[in-house]
Amino acid sequence: MLKDKVLKALNAQINAEMFSEYLYLSMAAWFESKNWLGFARWMKIQAGEERGHAMRLYDYIHLAGGQVLLDAIKAPSTEWASPLAAFEDAYRHEQSITAKIHDLVKLAAAEGDVATGIMLQWFVTEQMEEEATAGQIVAQLKLIGDNTNGLFMMDRELGKRE
Repeated sequence: MLKDKVLKALNAQINAEMFSEYLYLSMAAWFESKNWLGFARWMKIQAGEERGHAMRLYDYIHLAGGQVLLDAIKAPSTEWASPLAAFEDAYRHEQSITAKIHDLVKLAAAEGDVATGIMLQWFVTEQMEEEATAGQIVAQLKLIGDNTNGLFMMDRELGKRE
């Protein structure tokens, strides 16, 4: 059975992951409105991954005998100045999610919840990958700058994401 502090924190993380899905869907919608369809595809796929993260936590809570309590999801931003600005926002967001996951790992350890600590290791690894990917895209977009040809190439490349 999950301890109250851990259960509350896991439920809060579900909310954070669902907000992530909303944020990436909002970015996808913005990209589509600007005809950056490759960037939009990348963001839609990322949104789906975030929903998967929330459901992984949802399933774990039930497996561990807890109750999932869903909370309101705040509205995400809807406008960005450029593709770079959107991906910088995504990168900062991933960093904030990483910090939340690390806090959960520390809480599980402090509460002696070995099972939750082990489950969270998947999220630690996943966040390393997500931060690295977002950071690489930001770095490449900075190299491209305002070069329209470079942006079209990047849009096409990111649109290949499966």
